[in-house]
Amino acid sequence: MAHNTSELIIRNGTVYDGTGAEGRQADVAISGDRIVAVGSALEGTGHREIDAEGKLVTPGFVDVHTHLDAQLAWDPLPTSSCWHGITSAVLGNCGVTFAPVEAGQKEFLAEMMESVEDIPREAILEGLPWDWNSYGEYLGWLDRTEKGINVGGLVGHCALRVAAMGDRCMTEGSGTAEDIAKMAELATEAMAAGALGISTSRTLGHKVPDGRPVPGTFAKADELLAFGDVLGKAGYGLFEGAMRLGERDDDELTKTREELALMGEISRRSGRPLSYGLVQSDRRPDLYSKVIEFNLEENDNGALLRPQTTARGIGMIYNIFNRTPWDRADSWWSLRSLDRAGKLAALRDSARRAQLITDAEQLERVPRPEAMFILPDGDARYDCRAEDSLAAHAKRRNCPPAEAFIDLCLERDGLLNLNYPILNHQLSAVEEMLDSDLVTLGLADAGAHVGQIMDTSQPTFLLTYWVRERQRWSLEQAIRRLTSDTADLFGFKDRGRIKVGGYADINVIDFDNLSLPQPEYVNDLPNGAGRYIQGASGYDYTIVNGAVFMEGGEHVGALNGQLVRAGV
Repeated sequence: MAHNTSELIIRNGTVYDGTGAEGRQADVAISGDRIVAVGSALEGTGHREIDAEGKLVTPGFVDVHTHLDAQLAWDPLPTSSCWHGITSAVLGNCGVTFAPVEAGQKEFLAEMMESVEDIPREAILEGLPWDWNSYGEYLGWLDRTEKGINVGGLVGHCALRVAAMGDRCMTEGSGTAEDIAKMAELATEAMAAGALGISTSRTLGHKVPDGRPVPGTFAKADELLAFGDVLGKAGYGLFEGAMRLGERDDDELTKTREELALMGEISRRSGRPLSYGLVQSDRRPDLYSKVIEFNLEENDNGALLRPQTTARGIGMIYNIFNRTPWDRADSWWSLRSLDRAGKLAALRDSARRAQLITDAEQLERVPRPEAMFILPDGDARYDCRAEDSLAAHAKRRNCPPAEAFIDLCLERDGLLNLNYPILNHQLSAVEEMLDSDLVTLGLADAGAHVGQIMDTSQPTFLLTYWVRERQRWSLEQAIRRLTSDTADLFGFKDRGRIKVGGYADINVIDFDNLSLPQPEYVNDLPNGAGRYIQGASGYDYTIVNGAVFMEGGEHVGALNGQLVRAGV
């Protein structure tokens, strides 16, 4: 196949184009930020050529549920997303955003983000310039900011309500007609500036620091439908929500059905899609399947509702360098003030060790040791095998669970992670949800809950566990999930596919050697605050808008990410 000189040619790889089509041997030629040719044995030369023989060539992955809103200010890569093939991300999920913002409100928005998403308040206040008021001005800052990946943003209901209602934003029920009109005006400005859509939070689990649910949690249909009207008039974008599913509901799930009916009405009235989080919980084991049933009923009635879920359990990571299940005991809490060496020394001290074990045994309301799982040494596993449970380790060692935890910590020089999944614990439920084309892949929460979870590595887990090890889904299916499915839903135009004319966001992956190492707890946030990070091996190259961004897991200098504006 003839082709002129290009800036970059990827040769001899197996191309999975993101549509679900079978992989095929092909070369990919890139000029500027676009793909200019895809075919066998392209003629011509590239200023740079990458030999991808034996490797996968895929579109860059599109992560639609992140909270990287603050992190991008001090971490332009951003980690850990950059290590897992992610080339595009959606900000502003769950109704919490930093714009619009009026004078005197930035502290409230920062504290709310800390409370909801576990991003330190001081890092937000000191790390962001806060030189905007409107959402459009915020997007302007985001556009100017150097970044390694593409980002687009949803405007958050919480911020809209604070800006429109001030101190009255916490009032239950809808705002006045004037309040709703003001919120709609602010949302219209955001959409005109290129917001990908509007997000909200209705779950009772999202709270401001004083314990009250976030603004808009109890807004009535008229307020939410007004946002649907904004989307309808724009003619693009989507509605995203952390919705109230199964909370304070009866056995017939009456309130959940009403929630789905409201979502359906928002979608029908706007003519736009609606995306929301869906997970399995042992508290209501059949809730997720009932929600899918209700969802299908709404879609049969003209809605376009797309739940999103994760590829693995969502859970706490316990680590001696951060927090443990027994921190309510004074002896364990006192460890938190020690540095790394001091913590390990305390575990080795016989008297202190004995006190830790005794206090742990006396604590109540501690997660069951059968429900917490040691991530095995080497590559991290998240399939919650019974033999990996803390209870199983304690039984094999013939000691209490806390003692087993301490000994394992010392044997691994502290590099021990204890996984406590609280949602999507049953991987059979994950399989059932992801078997449905209705369900998208999301909820990895990159940038959020940084001291509690590390789910940003979801793409690598999907490929290593579900595809390579379990062979549960094909490569074609998995890559479509990570690319075109999410890109299309959230409006990332010309991304998520390897096609002529599309943006050159591409991964070259050594699939056979793809691996997922242990998460690590590091103190690298502004003010030295801590977070979990997790790398990967096997991503040979990640290319963003035609420039090599990551090579062998290392950033090679390009910060070529763009702001993605809807409607443009």
